[in-house]
Amino acid sequence: MNKDEIKGKVNDVVGKAKRKVGEATDDMEMQDEGLGQQAKGKIQNAWGNVKEGAKDLKDDVERDMERHEDRENVKKDRAA
Repeated sequence: MNKDEIKGKVNDVVGKAKRKVGEATDDMEMQDEGLGQQAKGKIQNAWGNVKEGAKDLKDDVERDMERHEDRENVKKDRAA
């Protein structure tokens, strides 16, 4: 989990709390503020997921490249 995912989850939870308080007190401004913060949190969390996925993909590609290089070195050693 990266900082964008954490910030996103925090904003989502805080926004939900604000929205609920706004609903309980009939404060439309607070409800709107909460909805906006929830949306921001969901976007931050999604961005964090994208970044995490890209990092995982990069790690997988690097690992595959290392395996390929190892296989090529074994083939060279056998041929020699």
